[in-house]
Amino acid sequence: MSADALANLALAAFDRVVSATPGFRARPGQRAMAQHIASTLGGVTLGQQSALQPAITVIQAGTGVGKSAAYLSTTVAMALARQTRVLISTATVALQEQLMRKDLPALAAALETPFVYALAKGRGRYVCKLKLERLAGAGAQAGDELFEADEDTPPARAAFARQLQGEDPQQRRTKLYALLASTLASGQWDGDRDTLAEPPEPRDWSGVAAERHTCTARHCPRYRDCSYYQARTQLAQAQVIVANHDLVLASLGLKALPELDNCLVVFDEGHHLPAVALAQFASSMDLSSLRWLDKLPKTLHEVSEKIQVALAQDVNTLAQQLKAALQDLGRMVLDLLTLPSAGHDAVHRFQDGRLPAAWLEPVTLIQGHAAGLSKALEALGAEVKLRAREDPSQALGCALLYAKLGPLAPRLGSVLATSSGLLEHAAQPLAKWLKADSSSGLVLLTAHACPIVPGDLLRDSLWRQVRAALITSASLTSCGSFDYFLQEAGLLDNPAVSTLEVASPFNYATQGRLIVVETAADPKHAAAYTPEMVGELLSDLCRVERGALALFTSRVQMKAAVAALGAALQERVLVQGQMARARLLATHQARVEAGLPSVIFGLQSFGEGLDLPGHLCETVLIAKLPFSPPSEPVEEARAEWLRSVGRDPFSELTVPATGIKLLQWTGRAIRTEDDHASVICYDRRLLRQAFGRRMLQGLPPYAVWRRVGGVLLAL
Repeated sequence: MSADALANLALAAFDRVVSATPGFRARPGQRAMAQHIASTLGGVTLGQQSALQPAITVIQAGTGVGKSAAYLSTTVAMALARQTRVLISTATVALQEQLMRKDLPALAAALETPFVYALAKGRGRYVCKLKLERLAGAGAQAGDELFEADEDTPPARAAFARQLQGEDPQQRRTKLYALLASTLASGQWDGDRDTLAEPPEPRDWSGVAAERHTCTARHCPRYRDCSYYQARTQLAQAQVIVANHDLVLASLGLKALPELDNCLVVFDEGHHLPAVALAQFASSMDLSSLRWLDKLPKTLHEVSEKIQVALAQDVNTLAQQLKAALQDLGRMVLDLLTLPSAGHDAVHRFQDGRLPAAWLEPVTLIQGHAAGLSKALEALGAEVKLRAREDPSQALGCALLYAKLGPLAPRLGSVLATSSGLLEHAAQPLAKWLKADSSSGLVLLTAHACPIVPGDLLRDSLWRQVRAALITSASLTSCGSFDYFLQEAGLLDNPAVSTLEVASPFNYATQGRLIVVETAADPKHAAAYTPEMVGELLSDLCRVERGALALFTSRVQMKAAVAALGAALQERVLVQGQMARARLLATHQARVEAGLPSVIFGLQSFGEGLDLPGHLCETVLIAKLPFSPPSEPVEEARAEWLRSVGRDPFSELTVPATGIKLLQWTGRAIRTEDDHASVICYDRRLLRQAFGRRMLQGLPPYAVWRRVGGVLLAL
């Protein structure tokens, strides 16, 4: 089929889908988006060997455009015609659920050609039946520590609180595993963690989770009825696969998802890609929980004796040396850091990514010892898998032995990757830092290393594999330009990239207004600004008749506002963290529907992805421009490097990054064509400073007002 014919077919599918949508309203921007996708991706030749130019289109679609309908109808129709597949990657569970429960069923009902769609999850979301059988008692032997829970991992806050109350973790796990085994055997559960009525504690689940490092795959006796591989089989039969950014990047080269050069790829919520890339390539090592190193040589010897293979390395000595070196480094960290008070962190970043001379020897020792142990572990694991493959009668025993070795691999891998990163010297330095964390009630010491430029990572690892892709979001431009996102995503100056900005169908000038409050205090001076801002905020809260959302840049700032609330305002304010998010939102909705005023106080996570249409949010109150904290190690290291090469990190990074956040925050106000709302920003820099006016250029075209001494002045 020619490129033009394919594009026409895709656009016809879009027209069919939207016309079948109940309450359909024609949206020129939505059709322009569909047309651009069809014409851009329709002419791409798929396959790694193709010498033709790939195509990557970046589309910002404002709130209300209906971007999922635009890209689903076109890409799925093209994929079906070409007998290939569509991989859709999101950043949030909420969007995955929307696609799986609403958008894809509607598309399947509207298209003439049937198709199968499925949700891809990481292996660790599924139960390992072999581990569960062992822990639930089937075939377990007295004293068998094969799958004991990881006691080195610090408990989560809730679990820690229960431990303080005297709950026995082992009894809890015994009951849990017995219950999971019985529901699995009866067919009441499919082995997917997310389908359980109540999610288990992460430490409890880790004992039975299916993990790559503990799995012999086809050589496991439970392979045919494995929950994970059954899900993989469903994926293989699906023409449309929904995943998330983390899974897509983590699966590169592993063949867990469709080959990216031979399918159409959609990255929705694409503005998250750079941050996800940094997280994927970051590494850290624990310097305080080291009991696993006492178990490691014992485990290697037990497995080697079972299969009668001699270890090439002296793993006892190597493990002792590695533990001693990590302990030495931990003591050096304690000497360097001021220990945090309960619930807080202490961080030290190495300037210019250079370790002090005294640190080089212990880190080099750590790297060498970890490399030796990792080599021994890999060789032994390979031998176990070989035995399982060559002699099926040993499959069960080998699978159990491999599962015993598996948990050691990521621990050693983290130590090896982090120590190597700490020692790395390059023209573009890594961010390197130490951290003391007391959030669990114990002080945990960690060392970290992370690249500082996400664009380089994405360009080298992702875009070289992709032939046809769409990246879309409501916030890809900053200060009126795509340049910042393209740079962060590794796509700037890429000839395969095209961009399109599709405006929201909302009439922001008549549906909303943006009010900038002129405070006497400079927002940079928190001691004077915060009390003045809180006073203005309280006055505005008194005028809230139905729903409102107040967004703060820090917990300290939000606490100051909460502390200033009088009794009457306390009755109408719901504070993030005081109850579960779902319960808070449900309470807010119930109050507004009952005709009562209700205001949500939230931090950064409430500034994005929160959908409060109509009366649920008639006012958005922004305490301060959402600059990131200047102490984030990766951002701090990148700014330091940019200054060293004569560039301005504030203009190049800070302003556009804040502009995107501000676009997201203001986007909470108008959610439908019928909404009317006000955005009130208490940060005068939005109008007074050149960088504020840059950010203003990237916001929806609200009617803008200044408020001085309570008086509104039109601009």
